[in-house]
Amino acid sequence: MANDFELNDDIRIDCNSNEIAVAISTKSGAFNGMVYPKGLSKNSTCLAEFLHQKSPIKYRLPLRSCNTMSTEMDDGGIEYFNTIVVQPHLKLVTNQGRGFHIRCIYTTKDQTITHNMNFSMTDSEPLLATAPMPGCTMKIYYGDPNNKEVAENVKIGDPLTLVIAIDSQSVYGLKISDCLVRDGLGWGEQYLIGDDGCPVDEEIMGKFEYSEDKTVASVKFQAHKFPYTDSVYYQCNVKLCVKAGGCYDTPPHCERGGSEGRIRRQIGGSNSTDEEGAPATIEVYSGLYVNEATDGKNDLVDNVHKEKKVNDSDQICISQKNFAIGIAIAGLILILLVILAIIFLLARRRKQKDTGSTGSSIYSGPYTNTAYSHSS
Repeated sequence: MANDFELNDDIRIDCNSNEIAVAISTKSGAFNGMVYPKGLSKNSTCLAEFLHQKSPIKYRLPLRSCNTMSTEMDDGGIEYFNTIVVQPHLKLVTNQGRGFHIRCIYTTKDQTITHNMNFSMTDSEPLLATAPMPGCTMKIYYGDPNNKEVAENVKIGDPLTLVIAIDSQSVYGLKISDCLVRDGLGWGEQYLIGDDGCPVDEEIMGKFEYSEDKTVASVKFQAHKFPYTDSVYYQCNVKLCVKAGGCYDTPPHCERGGSEGRIRRQIGGSNSTDEEGAPATIEVYSGLYVNEATDGKNDLVDNVHKEKKVNDSDQICISQKNFAIGIAIAGLILILLVILAIIFLLARRRKQKDTGSTGSSIYSGPYTNTAYSHSS
């Protein structure tokens, strides 16, 4: 089986717009087993099973789920990375599984957006003006964002700051709306900010604070997670507005609990056309790992080595049944030792008592009661 699972060196990776396509070839020309992201061997939405599949097998890794994370490069590009595990068995996790660290780097390109400007002049014609579309980023920082410590692996309750920013310029401002957190598995999501830009549940995430030039919005919150996974993904819509009279509702005026009644309309999907005439709406997202409070900050959820069954001569494995029997026998032996100790002490005390009652005394010799008389 090990020889059938030998992989070729020509593993191909294609970096697509929404996913990373991985092509894996085996020397035998066929593959029986499964491929999954590290730590998600029990998740059917991210796990792919192959039965008598001809080589090369193709596995698709989504960019916005299945533990795929991203980081910003120094040159402005974005790197997406993940680790996949190739197991040559459909049901068991064995030590024959191999892990591969997958990376894709995407470069950003300058974009332009257009909008019409009409002048109320006689025989006027609409003029088409173009302006460079500002770049937009979402980053989650650990603690104070001024420290520039990007949060990647944190614990529940750690202080975080979500910062959304567009390039500093004089034309456009921003308004944040429709923020939610996903589990990355397609099982659960929780809305955080409504389509009006107001918080849905302030105990989870409060109101965004905007900079004076309306190009940066930030909100502080405590790290949270779904109970069945450690990876969380945050997603927001960024509505661009023209500063010259078009950003009157930035920041939004929020009343307590004002967004709760509007969630159902959000779930139905967002319209790409801005009702207020904003030039564009940009969707941004970011992800990170959140561990339990007792876990170490730098501990990952899982790794390939933990998923293998390692035969280590220094490790001793005992079943629960044998362990319970051993504890019972040890307890019985301890009780017997206590009983023997008590019997020994009682016997010793009795021996000392018998020795004291049969020993010699100054009064134990022959005794005669003889009277002497004296006559004068």
